[in-house]
Amino acid sequence: MWVLGLAALLNDASSEMITPLLPVYLSMSLGAGPAIIGVIEGLAEATSSFFKVLSGRWVDRGASAGKLVIAGYTVSVTARPWMGLAGSVLGWPVIMLLRFLDRVGKGLRTSPRDSLIADVVEPGARGRAFGLHRALDHAGAVIGPLLAAALLAAGWPLRSVFLFAAVPGVLVLVNLLVGLSPRFSGAHPPLKPAPEKPLPAKMSSDALGFRASWRVMPKEIRWLILGGGVLAMVAMPEMLLVLWATSAGVPIVAVPLLWSGLSLAKVVSVYPAGWAVDRYGVRRILAMGWALRVVLLVTLALVPRSPLSATILLCLYSMGIALCEPAERAWIGDATKQGLRGRAYGTYYMSVGLAALPGAALLGTLWQWFGPEAALAFAALVTAVVAGWLLLRGAQSAAVRSV
Repeated sequence: MWVLGLAALLNDASSEMITPLLPVYLSMSLGAGPAIIGVIEGLAEATSSFFKVLSGRWVDRGASAGKLVIAGYTVSVTARPWMGLAGSVLGWPVIMLLRFLDRVGKGLRTSPRDSLIADVVEPGARGRAFGLHRALDHAGAVIGPLLAAALLAAGWPLRSVFLFAAVPGVLVLVNLLVGLSPRFSGAHPPLKPAPEKPLPAKMSSDALGFRASWRVMPKEIRWLILGGGVLAMVAMPEMLLVLWATSAGVPIVAVPLLWSGLSLAKVVSVYPAGWAVDRYGVRRILAMGWALRVVLLVTLALVPRSPLSATILLCLYSMGIALCEPAERAWIGDATKQGLRGRAYGTYYMSVGLAALPGAALLGTLWQWFGPEAALAFAALVTAVVAGWLLLRGAQSAAVRSV
């Protein structure tokens, strides 16, 4: 857990040196508008999710989770630092290509990592385990923008800041190669057996195709996968929220600090959210997170913009996102069995990512044609409807199991 958590921290420190600066770089230096920025982010997330379902299937079929994690991080940390140099020469299309490669790496590592965590942690502690991992991940997202801000304040150009992001990226690989247990270098045995029984031999993951895997998944997980995709379609891309903040008066030099503040809001809320999942149950925490998201989307659309209000509201919005992260992952881990869990995580992430591409393009287009208020209001309405439906279906499923 700590090796994987440190890898997430270092990787996010590398990634988040670049990500908050990309919308400014794309719009001001390369001439890309909100619609193009939305498409780039949507394509990146769709790519990531496609590879998440592939890597989840490979793990269920006996591939090494550790090797897939290392391969994924290697692809990302190799592609990422070249964005500034290549973008200044070839324009925004090469940024799209490098973001694509970065997200290929994320897709290769995410499902194997989450399946590994769910396998080695007892069911009653999965909320805290995923909360710890997400807290370390978001801590890296606090460090990265602060590093970028310090380098910019020292007079470094954007291109040099992007290249410096390779340093924590190299440390990610050193950490994994030195610290990852040899137990995970072969096929995917858990460190200790999880209490739930594996799939019967006649339903082994090696024999299950995608359709068969989908049919044997619990109904509540299928609802979460479908509903999660729709929620992802109307999740406001963080790059657009950065543009919203700059239009509210946040200066460009403060953008990395704002981005760091958003990640800090996730750090302080995601582990308590994981603890609350183990204590009070998945659905109660999801209800709180989804409700907070709706309220804040409406508030962002209606409240007069200023640097202070933008900072406070975006930090609260980040906390709403963080409340849902350990709950969604623990729900999948608790409701699926070994031999199907990698595919369950991968299918969920694929649904979320494939929906992100048309969703980001739609929200970016609404933003560009009708203003940010229209995009935020639309996102709030759809989120409220779909979240309510998911909670209702989950409650019905729980009632049936109790009978």
